[in-house]
Amino acid sequence: MSTGAGSGFQDPPAEVLAQAAAAFGLLATPARLHIVWALAQGESDVTGLAERVGGTLPSVSQHLTKLKLAGLVRSRREGRRQVYLVDDPEVVTVVRLMVGQLAERAGYPASQPVRLHELGA
Repeated sequence: MSTGAGSGFQDPPAEVLAQAAAAFGLLATPARLHIVWALAQGESDVTGLAERVGGTLPSVSQHLTKLKLAGLVRSRREGRRQVYLVDDPEVVTVVRLMVGQLAERAGYPASQPVRLHELGA
């Protein structure tokens, strides 16, 4: 591993960078990012997510499948419903930090809930 010029930090292995890029790639679509944002606020089923993010049930379901395969969200059965939640609390931290920073730059008050489509996402 090499270090950055005078930074004292070691560069991560190529495998870790590839995994991070893949995770960021999955979050690079506004719909998936909105789904993770919504799930960061609390768990939900597909119907609730579709209503919240303004997507169709099949579309939201497909996005959830991809996020689930990547290990970013997980599901559990609750009666006949499948309930989804963010599987990694660190992902929630990263998403909240990024969206929060962009919201502040766009002039939204920190206490006001932000909808991603309002940020141009």
